[in-house]
Amino acid sequence: MNILIIGIGGREHALAWKIKQSSRVKRVFVAPGNAGTALDAENVDLSPTDFPRLIRFAKENEIALTVVGPEAPLVAGIVDAFQAEKLRIFGPSKAAAELEGSKVFCKNLLRQADVPTADYQVFRNAAGAITYLRDREDIAVVVKADGLASGKGVFVCGGRTEALDAVNRIFSAPHKAGDGIAGAAGRQILIEERLDGHEASVLAITDGRTILTLPAAQDHKAAFDGDTGPNTGGMGAYCPTPLITDADLHRIEEQVLVPVVHALKRMRRPFRGVLYAGLMMTGQGPKVLEFNARFGDPECEPLLMRLQSDLVELMEAVVDDRLSTIAPPQWDPRPSVSVVMASAGYPGNYERGFPIRGLDEAAKIPDVKVFHAGTATADGKVVTNGGRVLAVTALGNSIPAAKLSAYTAVKQIRWEGAWCRKDISDKAQRYANM
Repeated sequence: MNILIIGIGGREHALAWKIKQSSRVKRVFVAPGNAGTALDAENVDLSPTDFPRLIRFAKENEIALTVVGPEAPLVAGIVDAFQAEKLRIFGPSKAAAELEGSKVFCKNLLRQADVPTADYQVFRNAAGAITYLRDREDIAVVVKADGLASGKGVFVCGGRTEALDAVNRIFSAPHKAGDGIAGAAGRQILIEERLDGHEASVLAITDGRTILTLPAAQDHKAAFDGDTGPNTGGMGAYCPTPLITDADLHRIEEQVLVPVVHALKRMRRPFRGVLYAGLMMTGQGPKVLEFNARFGDPECEPLLMRLQSDLVELMEAVVDDRLSTIAPPQWDPRPSVSVVMASAGYPGNYERGFPIRGLDEAAKIPDVKVFHAGTATADGKVVTNGGRVLAVTALGNSIPAAKLSAYTAVKQIRWEGAWCRKDISDKAQRYANM
């Protein structure tokens, strides 16, 4: 069978690499892909949101299954468009993907389903939000733009001044919704209580009835070591995390995943695909920070590095509403660590086009895979083409061993201005001793 993957980043490279391993797959296409997907699959110069051309390509190339990586096409309704043409596609419908597309929708659903989450208020203009913040005694809050903002719409605030600045940045002078840093995503905002604890990511594959929970992972959102600096799309991840015990995972299934899947089904928005819960593990138990409607990036890379089962079989079972009939996925018992290498200036402004050296040397290290994210090919060379450039991922007999292998590979790779965090997965030792 032929498979089409939609997207351009490290997650899509990991999906292409794993899907290509299926004995049932003949060809894998990635639209538009990057320099890495061109090595493990075939790139197609099509935009992830150009639905008519993607549908035409799928028909002309006898695509048996399309897999959607990023959130934007899901929220825009790519699944509905493909299904209307009787094409099989893995991912939630537009109605179900609103769980990620609107933080207000998500919070309201969580409240209705009695799922633990932070208290919150919704505002549609800056004046109301500013009045609310000035009247609060406790100003430990998080300010969030409602819609998709490519990681630019969430502000964890340490005081009233930071919170007021976040409101102004989202709404922008003269406080007109949709004009700020988050663009149209900031037509309304959430202000919610700031939770204390440790963050983790729990992903599940569901067909709207059966739920297969995957091993818990931990992303590193902050740009710099020690979880300092601005938030990013993710500077690295590892899997599994000792922060989430088997008892925690069972509790998360019962109190978070099952209620959300059932609530969406009752709303006639059945969710099929990858359901991603961003959680804060607090003293009162797990609380939901956000939901995503697809694989996380960079969580996808260490997860798929450990997956031993056929990913295509899992995805087809979701599309065909028969997830209950297949065996649970099998995992490599070894943990995996993924380190993101970024361009100078990220998550702010950065330049593109710097030649990347040392990829072949890194690839020779056992149990290491370099997944490309922001890369392209120019004059026969691989060059930088984004903020997060590579996700260097390794397996090891322990988390420290996997970390050592990943960073050994990182040291082989060079380009002007390359940098990364040096402490990806270090907190795992602290959790193991808790």
